[in-house]
Amino acid sequence: MAIWVNEQIDPSGMIYACIACCDESQAKDCHESFKQNLTEKQKADGWVAQIRTVQSWDEVPVNALKLN
Repeated sequence: MAIWVNEQIDPSGMIYACIACCDESQAKDCHESFKQNLTEKQKADGWVAQIRTVQSWDEVPVNALKLN
């Protein structure tokens, strides 16, 4: 089972926002939203939105909003 993890990460590498779910379509929609919500200044400063998959809920950051 793949778990999709969406993260908004600040320039220092800290996770600012994180949402995890098992639905690929929902995860991709969330990723697009995370990207669109970054301002041009944030992007220039080094903020990133990333999506990745993990195999276990144990690999999801503890501060994540977990959706099933």
